[in-house]
Amino acid sequence: MMDVGRHPKIKLFAYSEVEEVSGYVGNFQVKVRKKARYVREKDCNACGECVKVCPVAVPDEFQQGFSSRKAIYLQLPQAVPSAYLIDMQTCMGNNPIACGKCAEVCEKKCIDYDMQDEIIDLKVGAIVVATGMDVYDPTELDEYGYRSFENVITSMEFERLICASGATQGHFIRPTDHKTPKSIGFIQCVGSRSEKRGKSYCSNICCMNTIKDSVLLCDHYPGTEIKVFYIDIRAFGKAFEDLYRRSKQEGVKYIRGLPGEVVEDPKTKNLIVTVENTTTGEVERHEIEMLVLSVGVLPRQDGSLIQKLLTLSLTADGFFMESHPKLKPVDAPTKGVFFAGCAEFPKDVKDSVTQAGAAAARSEIILNADRIKVEAITSMVDKDMCTACEICYRACPYKCILVDREKKTPAEIIEAACAGCGTCGAECPFGAVTMRHFTDTQIIAQIEAILEENPQEKTVVFACNWCSYAGGDMAGISRLQYPPNQRIIKTMCSGRVDEEFVLYAFKLGAPMVLVSGCHFADCHYIDANRWTVKRVEKLWDKLEKMGIRPERLQLEWISAAEGQKFAKVMKEVEEMRKKVTKEEIEFTKKALADLKFKGEKRRAKLEADKAKMEKVVV
Repeated sequence: MMDVGRHPKIKLFAYSEVEEVSGYVGNFQVKVRKKARYVREKDCNACGECVKVCPVAVPDEFQQGFSSRKAIYLQLPQAVPSAYLIDMQTCMGNNPIACGKCAEVCEKKCIDYDMQDEIIDLKVGAIVVATGMDVYDPTELDEYGYRSFENVITSMEFERLICASGATQGHFIRPTDHKTPKSIGFIQCVGSRSEKRGKSYCSNICCMNTIKDSVLLCDHYPGTEIKVFYIDIRAFGKAFEDLYRRSKQEGVKYIRGLPGEVVEDPKTKNLIVTVENTTTGEVERHEIEMLVLSVGVLPRQDGSLIQKLLTLSLTADGFFMESHPKLKPVDAPTKGVFFAGCAEFPKDVKDSVTQAGAAAARSEIILNADRIKVEAITSMVDKDMCTACEICYRACPYKCILVDREKKTPAEIIEAACAGCGTCGAECPFGAVTMRHFTDTQIIAQIEAILEENPQEKTVVFACNWCSYAGGDMAGISRLQYPPNQRIIKTMCSGRVDEEFVLYAFKLGAPMVLVSGCHFADCHYIDANRWTVKRVEKLWDKLEKMGIRPERLQLEWISAAEGQKFAKVMKEVEEMRKKVTKEEIEFTKKALADLKFKGEKRRAKLEADKAKMEKVVV
């Protein structure tokens, strides 16, 4: 961080937050609020005289509450810039000034109680999201006694206790009697790998963090009895297994099983841990002097705000979703935005540094390019057909469409920001939006070709490129067997599937239609598949009103890794197809005999209006 602060080509905005982001790749406009520090950072030399006279003392967040700080303080010893700031939430007041002692002793006269927040406008070509992570609060796990027993601490609190710059200058002590504990226990997977409380995923770093801590304790305090309660140890990285073996050689005991109860001895303040050792099948009681909860990793609690600022996708776990897990692991779905560190998923320092380097390299490609290439699947608008209804703008996950309903300005698509999901085209009620290479004409031609012969024996399947279509590939690679009656039409997103495509397939005699895409919370195009759901639900109602069984239209979420689910769904759909009678198909064809495409309707109206105008002119 010190190097970043000194670098001549890096502008560091500390104690600031991003309020607004607009624009697109290569042309982002970012509005940053630089919060008032009430201390001029360029003048402050961090002498610390102001801290000595400040009468306010509050728990220090950086030290996990093991020590206190003043209202004027440094956020951490290595803070950049090395300048104090005043926390006005805890300060005795500056309007009117109730104290003012810090300003009186400051020789540099750098304290300014009238300082205001500053708004800074930036123009940038690329954005790297490296917002880090939060950690699980184990308070709800009352069986472990956190918050009830002083000698039960979290792994984050442990780090501050044993750190040389911590509240105890690196002397590891018990909170109750300030003595070095002779026996310490660690409980793994606190808040991780749990469906009911915490998160279901593995937090990646906890096992090795505990192993590192146990070795550190053995080095600093030889003879300390250390017990680790675990489900299973995941030491998969380079030299991780060696460190695991080393901890065992140092005498660390690994007990397979998570404790069910922790109670405190009221006299000694020692902790009695009850656990079923799944290796021996016996229930054991262990008395230890201190217990460390190895807490899991959570996505940032303000992640939803960042998601809205940059129009990003979230996984079901709440972390940011990359553009492609293998081919574009650091790219966000929004072009020009990249991920680094635990913003994308829990990872250790090595992986975070690696991803940061990749994100910087990807950003350099954009910054060094005279022109940026975009994929040839972007949408375009026929301005004669457009009525400026703004429906396409509301449907676009990337907000890359400019349109003004009041001024009747036709829609215009910023191609640099368009990702080609095609949702705008499917939602446009007038057929004014066309998606290159996935046009209505091309998809309709595929439907006609599929149902040209023996339509009653086939199921039309619309599969999104990134998930369900890739799931079909996975099923094929895995040599999974499923009926050959399905005919797949690939779309970039399930949001591209227009209701007219479904109705036209039924009109041509399709017994079943399946719309499939990414899982609801994992859409590659942020939230485009939400529009799929709305459209399919509307179609179900429409089919029911027409006397057509809604069950003949199916909606399924299949990921790229779910080859087995793809095969299973295809078998289930085939069973449904067999139950569709010829009479049903004929009834459906008659009910949809007068079906006309919205584009045809709009063009007919435009031609009629044009003819009417010509007649008036004559």
